[in-house]
Amino acid sequence: MPITIMGDKEFENVPSINSKALRINLNENIYGTFSEIGAGQETVRNFFRAGGASGTIAKAMSAYDKDFSDAIYGVESDRRYVTEARLKKMLSHETNLIEERISRDKHPNKLFFTYANTVATIDFAKKYKGHGWVGIRYQVDPNEDYNEILLHVRFHENDARHQQNTLGILGVNLIYGAYYKHDNPKKLLRYLYDHIDKDQIEIDTINFSGPRFEKVDNRLMSLQLVKNGMTEAVMFGPDGNNVLPAKILYKKNILALRGSFRPVTKVNMDMYEQSKELFFKESKVSEENTEIIFEITLSNLRAEGEIDERDFMDRAELLCSLGQTVMISNFQEYYRVVEYFSRYSKQRMGLTMGVNNLVDVFDEKYYRHLSGGILEAFGKLFFKDLKVYLYPLRDSETGELTTSENLKVHPRMKELYKFFKYNGRVEDITNYNPDILDVYSREVLKMISEGEDGWEQMLPDKTTKMIKEQNLFHYKENKKKAKTEEV
Repeated sequence: MPITIMGDKEFENVPSINSKALRINLNENIYGTFSEIGAGQETVRNFFRAGGASGTIAKAMSAYDKDFSDAIYGVESDRRYVTEARLKKMLSHETNLIEERISRDKHPNKLFFTYANTVATIDFAKKYKGHGWVGIRYQVDPNEDYNEILLHVRFHENDARHQQNTLGILGVNLIYGAYYKHDNPKKLLRYLYDHIDKDQIEIDTINFSGPRFEKVDNRLMSLQLVKNGMTEAVMFGPDGNNVLPAKILYKKNILALRGSFRPVTKVNMDMYEQSKELFFKESKVSEENTEIIFEITLSNLRAEGEIDERDFMDRAELLCSLGQTVMISNFQEYYRVVEYFSRYSKQRMGLTMGVNNLVDVFDEKYYRHLSGGILEAFGKLFFKDLKVYLYPLRDSETGELTTSENLKVHPRMKELYKFFKYNGRVEDITNYNPDILDVYSREVLKMISEGEDGWEQMLPDKTTKMIKEQNLFHYKENKKKAKTEEV
């Protein structure tokens, strides 16, 4: 029994990469194949080095030649090899082979797995750092169907050998976590970075599936990626599944709306509809080549303190039901959003915002960490043809309307604001619905939380129906509590 001294703190011992690989190797039932393309055989190398690999590794291969790869896994319609579709084909093909070649009658307790990756490391000119897809299909019970974990990574190191080594460590962490941490997917996520620094590699998409992950909502896993600093932004589509940002945004015109959407109000949807109409009138912009993003920042999610996962899911459900693509980001400043979008597209961009948001954009305090201050930020924000679509604000007491024409910024910022305004970078939304200008999400949420009536007409019909039917934002409990207090 280990000796403990008064004052000792408990901490979790992180096994070395060699220890993780050895534990897998020494399990007589875990048995599978490795298929790695684009960065050597760095993952399986760790298992060979650990010792005892003959009882674990059925096969290790790398089909680098495209013709060989196509002959094994089939031809991709887009002729691209570093894709999720390619990874899935690799996992499926290798799993089928091991099922065909290893008799279940002879090995009834074997837990089969297939690990695969398809990546492109840094190019020779060091302009493109590379990315890849990594995944595992595996069993934790021979009588169960396969579980699957798929993730997309972006390399940040400037040396191909370093990238290969990092990928190899990540692969061991994934396999070890899949077997020994599958009961706690949130912890499994964090353990992917054992012995890896977060500035070495970024995980920007992850999806869990299979019998062991039936209760896992991948949108919550996306939230964990941002919350844990594994990536700066994640996206999920109207179907609720996580999507690769690069796939959604690549070479698209982008219109983004930031908000708390707690819940989605008629004002939010009016901002969306009217700014979309204006954006589509811009040259070279059409519905077919445009992606509209509803962005929620971590600071919005933390508005009430620690992130409430149910509250997050309620917002996600509503936005998805309205057919929207949602982005969760760690970007407090708008210029960082534009920088992020610019990774994937050089086309037109638009930001839809309210008056208070635009006033904040011109507040110097948000840019003190930049050596070039607000001018540096604005150089990044008003990238190429970026335009702000401004939704008006009505004073609840005087009824006065604030637009881009009478908006007040700090006196020192007045000339800078005029420059962007008169160069057409700020456009007023004029076709707004005047009947809903006094609707605010915070007031709607307050009414729901206090069990009041009357909030329904402030929201889209579909949103109201979902809140009531699915008990979003604790609607039923709050209503019941209000009735009890009345009695």
